[in-house]
Amino acid sequence: MNTIKLSEKELQTLNELQTKGNQLIFTLGQIEAQKTSIFNQIQEVQTENDKIGKELQEKYGDGNINLETGEFTKTE
Repeated sequence: MNTIKLSEKELQTLNELQTKGNQLIFTLGQIEAQKTSIFNQIQEVQTENDKIGKELQEKYGDGNINLETGEFTKTE
């Protein structure tokens, strides 16, 4: 078996690439965790929105709300 020693520059380049790859994998893991957290928060907002929508429907009946004016218009 022939053994060849890499130059310092080649070894340094390979080590730098390995470090960069590891950092990218770590960052990707963080992004995935953030993505999961954001999806959970979106689900919580949607659940709260549905809850408030049902409460308003029970109070005012069927209709539409204009969020800019705060007006409720009943549908017939």
